[in-house]
Amino acid sequence: MTDIAFTPIAAEILVLLGALAVLLLAVTLKWEAKGLLGLTYVALAGGVIFSVMQWVRVDQLGAQLNWSGPGGETPLIVMDHFAAFAGIVVYSVAFLAIVGATSLVQTLGRRAAEFLALALLATAGLHVMTSAANLIMLFIGLETASIALYVIAGFVRDGERSDESAMKYFILGSFASAIFLYGVALTFAATGSTSIYGQGSIEGFLTTGVFADLVLGDGDSGVLLLGIALMLVGLGFKVSAAPFHQWAPDVYQGAPGGAVPLMSAGVKVAGIATIGRILVGGFGTPVAGGLWDDAVAALAVLSVVVGSVLAIAQTDVKRMLAYSGVAHAGFMLTGLVAGVDGVPAVWFYLATYAVQLVGAFLVTVIVSGPRTGASPFSDYQGLAARRPGVALAMAVLMLGLGGIPLTAGFVGKVGVFAAAIDAGFLWLAIAGLVVAVAGLFFYLRIIVVMYFQPAPIAVEGPGTATLHDEEPDRQARIVLGFTVAVTVVLGIVPWPLLNLVENALPL
Repeated sequence: MTDIAFTPIAAEILVLLGALAVLLLAVTLKWEAKGLLGLTYVALAGGVIFSVMQWVRVDQLGAQLNWSGPGGETPLIVMDHFAAFAGIVVYSVAFLAIVGATSLVQTLGRRAAEFLALALLATAGLHVMTSAANLIMLFIGLETASIALYVIAGFVRDGERSDESAMKYFILGSFASAIFLYGVALTFAATGSTSIYGQGSIEGFLTTGVFADLVLGDGDSGVLLLGIALMLVGLGFKVSAAPFHQWAPDVYQGAPGGAVPLMSAGVKVAGIATIGRILVGGFGTPVAGGLWDDAVAALAVLSVVVGSVLAIAQTDVKRMLAYSGVAHAGFMLTGLVAGVDGVPAVWFYLATYAVQLVGAFLVTVIVSGPRTGASPFSDYQGLAARRPGVALAMAVLMLGLGGIPLTAGFVGKVGVFAAAIDAGFLWLAIAGLVVAVAGLFFYLRIIVVMYFQPAPIAVEGPGTATLHDEEPDRQARIVLGFTVAVTVVLGIVPWPLLNLVENALPL
C-alpha cells in the first residue's frame, strides 16, 4: 500500500464513491431525485477540485516528475498537466450536463438513481482514458465509459427510436472497441510493450536506433503501422470522425434530450485527448511522427468536408449538431497533425467547443423536451418571440460554433489552422478554412428560423409540431448563461486559457 499514489486517481475514487452512494441511498433511505442530484453535483465538483489539485501538485514536483514507479516499472495512470487539465474539462462538462439534465432526472422517478450512477461511471471512465499511461488501462477506461453510455442512450425507452439508438450505439461501439483492442495487440507485437511511457515502453522502443533503422531502412514496420491505424479507427469512432461517424446522428436523435450533452461533449473531450495521448505522447518521436501525421491529416479533411456537407441537408437540430460535430472533430485533428506544438491549440478548441455543445444541446431540451429524441427545425420557428432569452443564447452559441470573430470558436479555429500551417500542412488549413466558411450556412439557418419565421399554428392532425413551451428551470438558465459567457468572454479575452494550456502536454 505504501507504493500506491492516490493523488492521480483521487478524482476517479470520489466519483465512483458518489455513484455507489447514489445507488445505496436510493435503495436504503429512499432518497428522491433532488437529493440524489445534489450528491451527484458534489461528486463531480469534487472531481474538478481534485483535478485542479493534481495540476498544482505537478507544478510542485517540477523536475522530480518521472514516469517510473518505485521498482522502475511504469505506472498505469500518470499525473501530468495533460491529465489534470483533461480532468478539469471532463468533470466540468459532466457537471454542466447533469445540471442541465435536471428536468430529465426529475421525470425518471425511481430510476433517477440508475441514470445518475451511470453518468458518474461514464465520467470516471472518460477521465481514465485521458490519464492512462498503459494501453490496457486506457481500454478499461474506454469500456467503462462506453458501456454506461450505451445504457444511457436507450434509458428512457419512450419509443422505437430510443431502442434503435441504444442498439446501434452498442453494436457499432462494440466493433470499434474490438478494432481498437486489435490495434493494441499489434502494437504490443511490434514494440513488446503496452506502456506509453517509461522504461521498456513504446516511447522507449521508438527512440532506439533499431526502430529508426526499421522505419527508415529496409525493415518491415507494417505490424506497427497497422496497429496505429486500428487504434486510430477505434478512437475515430468515439469522436465521430468521418468515415466512422454514421452512428452519431441516429444516436443523438434517439437518445433522451437531457442525456445527449454528456454523450456528445464528454466523449469528444476524452476521445480527442486520448488520441493526443497515444499519437503525440507514445508515437511523437521525430521518426515515429511521420508514421501517422499524413493519416490524421487525411482523416481531418474528410471529417470537415463530410460533416459540413451533410449538416446542411438536415431538418433536425440534433442531427445537424451531430454532423457539425463530425466537422469539429476534423478541425481538432487538424491541430493534432502538428504534434506537440499543436496540442495547446487543440485543448483550447476542445474545451470551448465542449462547453458550447452542452449549451446547444440544452437548448434542444428546452425547446423539444427532456425525454423526446427528435428536435425538428419547426420547433424553433418563432422561438425569439416565445423565449427571447433562449433564442439569444442559441444564436450566440451558433455563432461561436461557426467560428465568428469575437467568439471562442474563432480563436480556436485560428489556433488549429496556425498549428497546421507551422507543421507544413498549408493545404489542410486552406481546406479547413474554406469548409468552415461554407459551414456557416447551417448555423445561420437556425438563427433565421428562430427570428424570422413565425411559430407553427397548433392544429390537430398527423405531422403537427408539438412545442415544449415550458419555461426553462433555474438550473437550465444558469448552465445556458454560463456557456454563453464562456463563448463570448474567451472570444474577447482568450489569453488566460491559452496560457494555461501551453503546459498541458502529453509528455
